[in-house]
Amino acid sequence: MCTTPQLHWIVKQTNIRRSNSLNEYYQSFSDAFIELLGKDIAPLSIKVDCANGVGAQSITKFREYLSSHLEIEVYNDGSHGNLNENCGADFVKLMQNAPHGISHDEGEHCYTIDGDADRVMFFFKNSFRNSLQFKLLDGDKIATLFATFMKQLLEESRLSLNIGVVQTAYANSASTHFLRRHGVPVACVPTGVKHLHRRAEEYDIGVYFEANGHGTVLFSETAMERIQHAAASDKASPSAVQLLQFTRLINSSVGDAITNILAIEAILRLQQLSPADWNNQYTDLPYRQLKVNVRDRNLIKTEDAERRVSEPVGLQDRIDGLVGGYGVGGARCFVRPSGTENCVRVHAECQTQREADKLAMEVGSMVVDFIEEMFTSKL
Repeated sequence: MCTTPQLHWIVKQTNIRRSNSLNEYYQSFSDAFIELLGKDIAPLSIKVDCANGVGAQSITKFREYLSSHLEIEVYNDGSHGNLNENCGADFVKLMQNAPHGISHDEGEHCYTIDGDADRVMFFFKNSFRNSLQFKLLDGDKIATLFATFMKQLLEESRLSLNIGVVQTAYANSASTHFLRRHGVPVACVPTGVKHLHRRAEEYDIGVYFEANGHGTVLFSETAMERIQHAAASDKASPSAVQLLQFTRLINSSVGDAITNILAIEAILRLQQLSPADWNNQYTDLPYRQLKVNVRDRNLIKTEDAERRVSEPVGLQDRIDGLVGGYGVGGARCFVRPSGTENCVRVHAECQTQREADKLAMEVGSMVVDFIEEMFTSKL
């Protein structure tokens, strides 16, 4: 039995005629983690919610390989409870609370993955006004952590490789602004891993993550050749060596929750970042997502990576009018037809949660009325 990311890794290894056993999977990523951090470090400690899914077996196996460097407490391992029942990445994201069975203190490193272990999010407790607040760091936060870390190593190694981040319209605007302020190009594509992966291939180093925690890093052949050459040089900088070691810690075949956990832990240790330090790099804009039922979702067509409506004519103008009532530059809202249900999904961001809730409701109600008017006018 293996996780979805492990299966993808096995297929990729087979195609390039390299060792493809699960033992090799565990050994290679464990070796990369140890080489990146060095052998003489105090063990790190993490807690992982496995959603009662197949990922529990994988993370438990990694615990054997990484016992000298990583103390892993496994929760919701499938021995009790059903898949995703009060646990898992979707549950934690929706409830904005820790999964069932995990008690954690301030600053502890905690992760939640989904059932097949291709998505991961980080959570912790942070002290605020004499109380502890739950904080969730999603795919946007992971993408910014990975991208800024590698950009720094590229600059210190004097390697001229282009690095970029690929997002969807659901990425929080604050993450996009943060990346651009730090000189990292950002591309936006329609929802779906196939779109993200394809666009990431256009960079020397392409980072892609959806907000739900699914993502990875792609390295072009040119990038790998130049990084390997820089690291093998007699005058190789420590940064070039670190960058090469980091490439070996990434499962580029697909988003891999467990190897991404290792990558996150390595970066936090190397950059001496606490969870609060990482979270405070930027503050997400408050947002609200909802779905509204309509007679026919297929009447709505989108463009600009699903951020604007192209059909029916006039609907985007109505959305713009509502968004304009919440100030210039501080709000945005888009709608797109669901790919699985006969409904329209609405995403709104504003400066306050109250405004985001209100804008989403206003736009959702307007979309229902707009579509209804179209049917009525045809009678």
